[in-house]
Amino acid sequence: MTAPSSLPTLPDDVFARAFLGSLVADAIAMPVHWYYDREALRREYGDISTYLAPKHPHTGSILWRSKYQAPNEKGEILHGQAVYWGQRDVHYHQFLRAGENTLNFQLAAELVTLCLHNGGYDPDQWLAHYIDFMRTPGKHRDTYMEEYHRGFFTRYAMGKAPRKCAISDEHIGGLAQIPALCYVLRDASYEELRAKVKEHVGLTHAHANVLRAADTLARLLFRIREGLSLREAIQREAGDWISGTKAEKWTDQPDTYIIGQRFSPACYIAESMPASLYLCWKYHQNAELGILSNAMVGGDNCHRGAVVGSLLAAAQGIPPKWLENPHLPRLV
Repeated sequence: MTAPSSLPTLPDDVFARAFLGSLVADAIAMPVHWYYDREALRREYGDISTYLAPKHPHTGSILWRSKYQAPNEKGEILHGQAVYWGQRDVHYHQFLRAGENTLNFQLAAELVTLCLHNGGYDPDQWLAHYIDFMRTPGKHRDTYMEEYHRGFFTRYAMGKAPRKCAISDEHIGGLAQIPALCYVLRDASYEELRAKVKEHVGLTHAHANVLRAADTLARLLFRIREGLSLREAIQREAGDWISGTKAEKWTDQPDTYIIGQRFSPACYIAESMPASLYLCWKYHQNAELGILSNAMVGGDNCHRGAVVGSLLAAAQGIPPKWLENPHLPRLV
């Protein structure tokens, strides 16, 4: 999504709100993405209440540790951003403006736009679009690219067929496109939706736990559309990730303790999925506070937003002030 004129207009239903909620949660968290020092986060950004642009430097950035060397031209995805890799203090999303989405959620929006244009979802059409988007300079201005992108294009550059390029990536970033796909497949049956979600995530993430989490998120969104409350849906569909009884006992403790001591704020799915569901449980009646709290606990808050933003928005809607963002699709 590069300009407001290119954004789709979506009918206002549960899945559309879930998709937009994921974009909102990502954009709110974007400037403070991957801050593990929560004191530094507050010192540098205060209490976040709206969309902000990233500041420089990012004092907690470990982008200097990340590496990617394209095997050949087919694997070139960093383009002009390559010069920032390996440098200290570089913000992962340094060129994004307030309200813009990080790469994985820009791809989610690309998925919706592609499917609306083509009249439905086709995994091979998506893979062709994904490859073109990532390999074309100027398609986006984000600096960081998750490990699964680097792994996919390393394999693609080595001659693997697109359907054979997934890697065993265990990060919650693999869920970023699930709310978008649920919107695209909003007329599918429960089992059809689950099957397509697993197939889609499996195109890039060959990891059983990520596939299980993707299935859980799809089931939760489906149940909310059927009329279950958010807590009822979590109890019914996500008990293998989090106990509602335990979550309720924890709700009087600081979020930075629950996501910091009980669950890691990092990106690994085994910790980040229950951390996300905990925030949904606690803030089941306050979407705005839940999305802001997700940002403020730091870590991989952008990608937790795929769960937190979509479920809270599906259950409660999105605060109207956050929809006044020219980088988001519109609801009608």
